[in-house]
Amino acid sequence: MHAITLTEFGPADRLTWADAPDPGPAPGQVLIRLAAASVNRADLLLRSGRYHTLPPLPLVPGAEGAGTVVAVGSDVDRFAVGDRVVAWGSQDFYAELVAVDAERVVAVADGVGFESAAAMPIAWLSAWHCLHTLAQVRPGEVVLVHAAASGVGSAAIQIVRDAGASVIAVVGSPEKAAWVRDLGAAEVLDRHRDDIVEQVRKLTDGRGAEVALDLAGGQAFADSLRAVGHGGRVAAMANVALAPSTVDTRDFYPKNVTIHGFQFTNLQKHGWDPRPDLRTLLDGVAEGRFTVPIDSRFPLPDAASAHLRLESGATRGKIVLLAP
Repeated sequence: MHAITLTEFGPADRLTWADAPDPGPAPGQVLIRLAAASVNRADLLLRSGRYHTLPPLPLVPGAEGAGTVVAVGSDVDRFAVGDRVVAWGSQDFYAELVAVDAERVVAVADGVGFESAAAMPIAWLSAWHCLHTLAQVRPGEVVLVHAAASGVGSAAIQIVRDAGASVIAVVGSPEKAAWVRDLGAAEVLDRHRDDIVEQVRKLTDGRGAEVALDLAGGQAFADSLRAVGHGGRVAAMANVALAPSTVDTRDFYPKNVTIHGFQFTNLQKHGWDPRPDLRTLLDGVAEGRFTVPIDSRFPLPDAASAHLRLESGATRGKIVLLAP
């Protein structure tokens, strides 16, 4: 097979299209011929050598994708050759073939495209878990969503609306503001021009938001603590800003605010099984309740261009890589 290979951490041009050994399914694994793989910000951090834990080189990047089962290992009885599936892992998805533990594979209905399915596990599961399991968003509440035009943010807007709540979205450009309004955000703030905390208080008649979803880190986390009201819930799942947050404890404990941390990989290591939630989300796509916005598509051999697109900060929704 062919795969994108990283032999040295650094800029996007370190990603090279090369021959690679065909993987075979070990016991308990499924071998998938990938039709599409998704690009995540964690991929950029890994490629550049800035990820919090770095695996040994060489490696094949990519943490999620969708395609067709071409072989199954022993002890696998839930999948068969020809099944349409989506899967996720720590790496190896920027490739034509990937072998994945069956516990990280979910069937995809015929009505859901491979591009949409490939873009869902990390972004959509993260948004769903933060909003429903951690923050327990309820009908009628107001949810502040930072980086609302991102893959996770665009999922969060739809999940919040589906729950009967409303979104105050934070974006970084007028183009993104118009886009998230069309996606369903009730109000939109510009992080470059607006005082986020002051505007949230105005929009909520002084009480503050009930929930804040921090997808950015840095100043966004500090703003989230100040923007929620009494009994507010803050779910923080990223520090894309790669910047520290200056937090005054008086911004949260007098209001009895609850702070939830979320990290996709570490939560799985501690027993989280995301498959039931992913099935719910895939059903939502099949039923037309959710749509997966795709910002752009790149041929898998041109993964470097996909990384540059994501680094540009101009994306709206997800980027996918399409297998040859």
